[in-house]
Amino acid sequence: MMMNLPQQVTIIEVGPRDGLQNEKLFVPTAVKKQFISGLKNAGLKEMELTSFVSPKWVPQMGDAAEIVAECLNPNERNIVLAPNRKGIDRVYMTDCKAVAVFVGVSNTFNQKNINKTTKDSMEELRPIIRELKEKEYFVRACISTSFYCPYEGKISETDTIQLCREFVAAGVDELSVADTIGMAAPTEAYPLFSQLKALFPETLLTAHFHDTRKLALANILASLQAGIDRFDTSAGGLGGCPFAPGAAGNAATEDVVYMLDRMGIQTGVDLQKLVAAIEIVRPHLSRTIDSGYYRLSAQSNV
Repeated sequence: MMMNLPQQVTIIEVGPRDGLQNEKLFVPTAVKKQFISGLKNAGLKEMELTSFVSPKWVPQMGDAAEIVAECLNPNERNIVLAPNRKGIDRVYMTDCKAVAVFVGVSNTFNQKNINKTTKDSMEELRPIIRELKEKEYFVRACISTSFYCPYEGKISETDTIQLCREFVAAGVDELSVADTIGMAAPTEAYPLFSQLKALFPETLLTAHFHDTRKLALANILASLQAGIDRFDTSAGGLGGCPFAPGAAGNAATEDVVYMLDRMGIQTGVDLQKLVAAIEIVRPHLSRTIDSGYYRLSAQSNV
């Protein structure tokens, strides 16, 4: 069977930020630092560390400045999320040189998330992105609700591509295209990413799948065949979104790495060390870890 697959894939670990942002219990700052250290020790070189958002709305991220101060590595791409000017100004007070911004394709989702329409968000972000690039920052654009929205239903492929086009024109280095509520099917992932790959050959393209309906691995396989070799995943399958009711966690890093390993695709991630990192944060979570690889590794040596 001939399959169009890359020899190597880059995993962007989003557990410390996207994974923990929706966690009900506050994870102690010291534990977050140990978790991040464990993930790096497992070989994860690109990571979302935290986000500079209002602690009133996302109290889990209230220790962002301390996390950034102690967890940066100049040899790795350590990313912080900053959704607006206030967040960007806080980034400037740190040594971090990689920033993620985000906008939802869905207007309703965007308004519930950051109280702005998609158009207004882009008007605010364009000068910020230009400024970041002038200061030589790496800029990652997270495109939420790229396939479906919890409020508007199916999102037009044309609308998603148009928002990506606007971000590329603004000068971003990377597009992280997200199935925020985990409704996409492989027959939707493949054509969208095939088009994005053809349209933006000079831009880093990353697929971000949630596993709400247990389709994340299938969508990753479809995206691999479309030429995508970068994926956002979260250790332990942690995650969700406060403004996307019913959205389960992200694709579990350990399940994705295991699948890629079995397919002969290199990731540079050590699965045993990855499980050890998950064990650091697990006792502090309100939810259980139910990824397939973790569950089996807890029972025996996989």
